[in-house]
Amino acid sequence: MGWITAAEALGMLGVRPQTLYANVSRGKIRAQPDKADSRRSLYHREDVLRMAKRSNGRRKVETVAAQAIEWGDPVLPSAISTVIDGRLWYRGLDAVALSGTASLEDVAALLWDCPEAPRLRPATRGDRVIHGRGGFGGALRAGLIALSERSANDLPSIGRALPVLREEAASVLVTLAQAMLGNEESSGDRPLSEHISTLWARRDAEDMIRRALVLLADHELNASTFAARVTISTGASLAAGMLAGLASLTGPLHGRASLSLNALIASTERLGVEQAVREWLAQGRTLPGFGHPLYPDGDVRAAALLELLPTRRAYTELLGYVARSVGEAPNIDFALAVIAETFDLPAEAPFILFALGRCVGWLAHALEQVEAHRLIRPRARYVGVEPDVE
Repeated sequence: MGWITAAEALGMLGVRPQTLYANVSRGKIRAQPDKADSRRSLYHREDVLRMAKRSNGRRKVETVAAQAIEWGDPVLPSAISTVIDGRLWYRGLDAVALSGTASLEDVAALLWDCPEAPRLRPATRGDRVIHGRGGFGGALRAGLIALSERSANDLPSIGRALPVLREEAASVLVTLAQAMLGNEESSGDRPLSEHISTLWARRDAEDMIRRALVLLADHELNASTFAARVTISTGASLAAGMLAGLASLTGPLHGRASLSLNALIASTERLGVEQAVREWLAQGRTLPGFGHPLYPDGDVRAAALLELLPTRRAYTELLGYVARSVGEAPNIDFALAVIAETFDLPAEAPFILFALGRCVGWLAHALEQVEAHRLIRPRARYVGVEPDVE
């Protein structure tokens, strides 16, 4: 059963608030108090959709749905995270504030709705850990293989109790971490950020790694999260959902933007920042590491990390020129690149941190989707050749 806010309901119906309230009073749309804010109400999504279809016809519903898919209203109700007024919130708590002290395990407990932080246990005997074999992409390959092997063997997510699934979620996260980091030893009771900084022999980077993992943990219904939820909605295993999320993360418009940013930085050092940016834009490419539709005034996650980091001249010059000539602020991908540069981390570090941090959010959405008991199956708005129907 899905419940949505008044703003979402009004967007679907295309009516004034008074009309929405009238439909509630007549019993046509069910409403209930919002537990997060007693001053607000939530409205039954199916009732709203039914009224929208009745009032405006099928075409109106299709238009609303199509707009929702592309940076519009949320397509699924979720209580996990949101961006409001340029700030990122995890279950009502400011993510930037959390990053000041919280570990990724603390955030996992919050997003998974656990009574305590999960312990990252060693992989069980049945879990085979695969390691990357050199070159960029080794960690990605290892993560994909490890999750695919679990996907072929793990139980479906459907029909299982949440406490059991939460334990499995921690084990899936460990499987991905061990595979991508190329290390079979468990982090034990240490935070994952400490474990990573030790493996990379950069203990001085532990605090920045911790902050980055926390800020990457979730970000509403981004492409990889949506892919994970669609997969879980079929009843597939948690590992299968994480495999779908990781596969989506490989696209250059999502988790691998740091690769393009490295190429842009190299170009600025060779040609100068102005010429490099001109050539990049002349090729019809957007600047990697800059701008985000949800943060018109700048990505707060990036700002929180960059204010704690020294910035090499090439990055500083690029920041200044892009701000003046393009009008865009740096995003989280830029901050990850600066972290890797500052602490001399492995080339794959930005992608590994993105994947491991976001896996916590994918798992949170997977658990929420299991509770929803609904298959995610949008309809297509056909725009092809009209069938010859008599």
